[in-house]
Amino acid sequence: MSFVIILIVFFGIAVGVLSFFLIRMIVTPKRLSAVADLIKQGRYQAATKAVKAMLAKEPRNAAAHYYLGKIYQADGKPELALMEFKTVGDIGQFGHEIPEAEFRRLIADLYERFGQLEEALKEYILLAKGDPRNAEYFYQCARIFDERGKADVATKYARKAVELDPRHGKAHYMLGVILYKTKHPLEAKAEFELGLKFDPSNYDSYYYLGKLMKESNDYTGALLAFERAQKSPALKIKALVERGGTYMSQGSYDNAAIELERAVKLAKDDGSSEALYGRYFLSLCYEKMKNIDKAIEQWEKVYAKKPQFRDVAEKLTQYQEYRTDDRIKDYLTCGQEEFIELCKLTAMNGLNLAVRDVIPTPNGVDFITVENESDKWLGTKKMPRLLRFLRVSEQLDDSSVRSLIDNMKKLGIIRGVIVTSSGFNRSAMEFAENRSVELYHKEQLQELLKKAVSS
Repeated sequence: MSFVIILIVFFGIAVGVLSFFLIRMIVTPKRLSAVADLIKQGRYQAATKAVKAMLAKEPRNAAAHYYLGKIYQADGKPELALMEFKTVGDIGQFGHEIPEAEFRRLIADLYERFGQLEEALKEYILLAKGDPRNAEYFYQCARIFDERGKADVATKYARKAVELDPRHGKAHYMLGVILYKTKHPLEAKAEFELGLKFDPSNYDSYYYLGKLMKESNDYTGALLAFERAQKSPALKIKALVERGGTYMSQGSYDNAAIELERAVKLAKDDGSSEALYGRYFLSLCYEKMKNIDKAIEQWEKVYAKKPQFRDVAEKLTQYQEYRTDDRIKDYLTCGQEEFIELCKLTAMNGLNLAVRDVIPTPNGVDFITVENESDKWLGTKKMPRLLRFLRVSEQLDDSSVRSLIDNMKKLGIIRGVIVTSSGFNRSAMEFAENRSVELYHKEQLQELLKKAVSS
């Protein structure tokens, strides 16, 4: 008799449990379906209330946590969404209510948004293992591996992506980026062109094509590519800076300044790499255009954000006298005619030389000179000198001295002088030491200008 009672009780419990799960299987999907409708209608508050009521009764209900995560995501609360999806991952129950592939794509995106690249990568690797014919998953793995600096692994995943789907434009682009970074320009160019063929709106490809063309001295092609790359919001400022750099490579400083001024104006963060490089190259353009005031202004702004950036500190030191010495300011910035007259005065009053001929030269002027008349040397044949004035910012090396000597030989002159607004490096000084060439650096030029203008 007792056995029968036990059997009945056991049967009753089994029926009860089965009924509970059957009811749950019927009711829960209906409730979640209603929640899904609320999400579609944008009624996030009502949807949240319904799901939280379910979780109050069943805290480990993975589907409810999943839908709550989707509500938070749709409502612009990604931090809360990620917390719910993590709970779903910990429970680990997937099925019709929680499609595993969809879940992993969602949580991978959130992980990446919050800088958790390692966790995002794990999700994409699991997706690739679960669906090894899906090129998108391999592309995403390649992208994150590249961002983490693992070019070799990134290359393998990118090649697999284009092998699975030869028309995957972004995968071709990603492979091109990796090949560009690893110094394979020809292969990279082919991948960027394929990427544009299958995804013409991927303007990032134009940016890298522009860099490849610029590096191969195809400046016309580079300018066009960078112009198209400006349609990429992420690369617009970089493309403008590159266009400015391309114009600089052509020696077109006016056009370069226009592009760089646009880049600097668009940069919202003055400390960003794009803003710093934009200002720095813009300052070099102003320097070449003899607009030293504007050049100094840009160097000072770069220095305020990053004092160790390139040679900005040296530039500011170099032009320190510019602000306190009007003579050196005139020497550096005046027009060519005024510059020649100032140099003539310097030759006459500073070096006691009379100018016989004027020869234009890049960034300066050459004079054929002789010593001024004096009682001491009356009747003595005067030896001509080739006198070169330069207004440049870079230190001069031995090639500058060699250039002067070559011109001296052509003119039949055996003595020469170089006066510069910068200085001379060791090779220049050593080369000139045993030759008939005198060198005057910036500080000496300042003294000569004092004599010239005050006389």
